[in-house]
Amino acid sequence: MADDLGIGDIGCYGNTTIRTPNIDRLASEGVKLTQHIAAAPLCTPSRAAFMTGRYALRSGFGSRGRVQVLLFLGGSGGLSPKETTFAKRLQQQGYTTGLVGKWHLGVNCEHRGDHCHHPNQHGFNYYYGLPFTLFNDCTPGEGSDVMNAEQNMLQNMALMLGVGLLTLICVRVCGLLDVSLWLLVALFSFTIVVNAVWYVPFKHLRTWNCIIMRNQDVIEQPITVETLPQRLLGEAQDFIRRNRDQPFLLFFSLAHTHTPLFQTPTFAGKSRHGRYGDNIEEMDWLIGQLTKTVDSLGLANNTLMYFTSDHGGHLEDRDSRTGQKGGWNGIYRGGKAMGGWEGGIRVPGIFRWPGRLAAGTEVDEPTSLMDLYPTLKHLAEDTQPDRHLDGHNLMPLLDGKVKTSKHEFMFHYCGAYLNAARWHPPGSNSVYKAHFFTPNFSPPGAVGCYHTKICMCHGERVTHHNPPLLYDLFHDPSESRPLTPDSEPRYTEVLEQITKAVEKHKSSLPDEAVSADAQETAPDAEMTWEKILWKPWLQPCCGTFPFCGCREDRPEI
Repeated sequence: MADDLGIGDIGCYGNTTIRTPNIDRLASEGVKLTQHIAAAPLCTPSRAAFMTGRYALRSGFGSRGRVQVLLFLGGSGGLSPKETTFAKRLQQQGYTTGLVGKWHLGVNCEHRGDHCHHPNQHGFNYYYGLPFTLFNDCTPGEGSDVMNAEQNMLQNMALMLGVGLLTLICVRVCGLLDVSLWLLVALFSFTIVVNAVWYVPFKHLRTWNCIIMRNQDVIEQPITVETLPQRLLGEAQDFIRRNRDQPFLLFFSLAHTHTPLFQTPTFAGKSRHGRYGDNIEEMDWLIGQLTKTVDSLGLANNTLMYFTSDHGGHLEDRDSRTGQKGGWNGIYRGGKAMGGWEGGIRVPGIFRWPGRLAAGTEVDEPTSLMDLYPTLKHLAEDTQPDRHLDGHNLMPLLDGKVKTSKHEFMFHYCGAYLNAARWHPPGSNSVYKAHFFTPNFSPPGAVGCYHTKICMCHGERVTHHNPPLLYDLFHDPSESRPLTPDSEPRYTEVLEQITKAVEKHKSSLPDEAVSADAQETAPDAEMTWEKILWKPWLQPCCGTFPFCGCREDRPEI
């Protein structure tokens, strides 16, 4: 799984200027999905849905505010221990399971070391990688990605309090005013607290969030970013070699192409699209090396390989020094964090299994990242009862035994809010999508939220539509021509069918249950400020907190 990769960045999906021969080879030797959809346009909720086969709202990852992803490793939010992942199901079927790379679904709940959200607690026998994510704070000079407005507010408040305190001290010393000593002490204490609240969590983000863990041990803090791609690849290859003689599952969760972009000398300056293009071509090389490992060990014919991205490219991520740092989403409108716009949720989907899946096959039916869970369950012959799943077993589609996806309806969230829904009528090529609200782009006329760098899902940040904006993606994949009763004969029917499907879908959600169909208890909300904010007693640490720091002892690769 790539990170923030645009569907338009890959050769087999139409890019003619970035070289991705290894990913293209997977597609030519297997099955390419052309309507593969992420369950959310941002990392944390998309990955929660991917791991569990269920919309992220069912796991408590529905944000009702401006923060839609986990921000601190020292927070208490994460994938609940009550949840079940595809790794846990395969582990129970006798598979040795490993995760190498990004997690971004939490670590601790109540105290440092309880590891309640950790990959080891969610079915992975082995873990090596970034429990958070790679983000700009990990590389000095790249700026900060975390709560910049709050950082500036706290910094300004601390500065004003400091100036005020010095002024009152001068006034008292000069005898201009009788200022109470207790007032000065109280103001001094308050100034110290405000400075600590700003400085400790935010100015040490590289130490707090940019770490590498092997299983439950922190082995590097902060990350040496320059060697990260080679180390992740080496760990993935080692896992395959160790487990070549037994059933195994490896989730290789790449750090590419999230910012900060790598500057690996072998690839720097080699592409036609600057540093971002260099990173795509490096990622493709990593995929090629992993594929070569599988093939050289004679595992190709009994190994299913799958390539995708967690969501679309980040259009607004650019600066004057580097240029465009986010991905290209091809002909599709929108991108990362833009709710249900296609560019943020339509992702690559490639399956290779020589001898089982027909080479060069293309499936032009709606599918989802959530489908991997039931697909792996089927392949592992897991028939045990499960919770409500939103994904479907893909093998009949991939094998060519059926031609139609089971996803007649799909639902698209922006945070906790149902943003859009699509309907693929049986027997029709049309795929209708209704947007109930859309993020407000800025500046006016832009396709993206360039003023804030990320779009929001609530309040005055969105525009509601009644009736909904309606598109037919088969005839208008760029979502540029809204349908009307005059242009679409089935207009009224489409909206009626989507409305009924939305009501049925909402009735299955435990936190919005309106019928007996919902058989689960409501999940704990994982995206509240209480769970997101940094807590010192939860911070993973290499050493004695707060003196955290170490470097991985590993031979040069």
